[in-house]
Parts: sequence; structure tokens; C-alpha cells
Amino acid sequence: GCSASLFAPALASGEGAGTWHAVFNPVDTAVYDAVASVAGDAPLVFLGRVERIKGPHDAIAIASRAGRRLVIAGPAPVAGDDIDFFRREVVPHIDGGQVTWTGAIDDQAKNRLLGSAAALLMPVHWEEPFGIVMAEALACGTPVIGYRRGSVPEVIRDGVNGFCCDDVEGAVRAVGRLAEIDRTAVRADCERRFGQDVIVDQYLAVYAEAIRKVRG
Repeated sequence: GCSASLFAPALASGEGAGTWHAVFNPVDTAVYDAVASVAGDAPLVFLGRVERIKGPHDAIAIASRAGRRLVIAGPAPVAGDDIDFFRREVVPHIDGGQVTWTGAIDDQAKNRLLGSAAALLMPVHWEEPFGIVMAEALACGTPVIGYRRGSVPEVIRDGVNGFCCDDVEGAVRAVGRLAEIDRTAVRADCERRFGQDVIVDQYLAVYAEAIRKVRG
């Protein structure tokens, strides 16, 4: 359930033994409604912990510069430096119009929110191991715009189910290209790569290979 890129340093240095396989976490596509089109003024969405490493402050900047509304959904921090970050860099922008914060939401609300979004923003400031929210958005047909860190370049197929970029400016340009994305194709790609049956088959293949090696 992690990114292959996280293993890259060890593999490049020759550390570790055996064969490495990266198997992604699955998403139950039956839980998420595929939405083929959204309103022209559909908001951008940030969904996750509202902490600095997740990049909500960049999501705010991206939406502002792109002239789009932003819905932030996720719990506020309860400990550490992120409490101050939330108060100083997120709360002042929440106005109930341009930027809305819903707090934590349940799965049904998540399905509705992601399905109604123009795109999910994933401007992470760390090496995200996977980011199940990306697969959940894709299951709704919603493209993902994310920074090129951790698993993001492995999940996002640039120009197919979203766009990879390096900074706020690149993400703003990507927002301007969302019309190029076919949301039906986004859902189909999600089913092929992250559907639970597909992931089960990948695990079974890994186990079968391990058994063959043990048996010689």
C-alpha cells in the first residue's frame, strides 16, 4: 500500500534483498458514484488533515489565483505546531464563499463532495506514501491536481486523470486545463488500477511468487 518511489533510494543503493513489488491500496468503487460532468463553477476541493505537510495553504493560493471556489474538508489539528499553522494560514481565509471549511466528513458526504468537485487538490509538502483520497476522487471521475512528490506521480497519469506539477503556479495552469480531462475515462482508469478486485489479484500474484520461491 505504498509508493514504489519510496523504495527507490534503497533499491538504487543495493540495500535489501529479494524482489520488490509496490501494490497500491484499493478503493471500493461501488461506494463512489461516477459523475460524468460537473457545473462550470464547480469548486476545487482539498480533503485531508488540515496540516502544513498536506498543503492546505497552497490549495488556498491555487484556488485564489485560478479564480475558483475552494472547499476544505478535514479535521483541524489538535496538537503541535499545526494548531498555530491552522490559525494563522488557513482560518483567516475561510469566508464561507471563496473558501469554505466543513471539518471532518463521513463517507457519504465525501462521495457527494468529491463527485461535485472540478478537481481534488493534492499540493503535498512531504513524500505522501499513497493518499487514498486520490483514488477516492478518481472513483468519482474527479481529476486530481497534485505536486510531484511521493506517490502522486504514480497515481496521477498526467493529462489522463489529472495533472502533476511542482508549485502553485503550475497547479493554477493545470486548473485551466481541466476541460481536457474526460471524467468517464478517469473513473474507468481508477477501476483498472485501484479497484479492490484488481488489488486483490495483485496481492495473490505476489503471494504466489513468494510460495514458488520458497518451494524452489
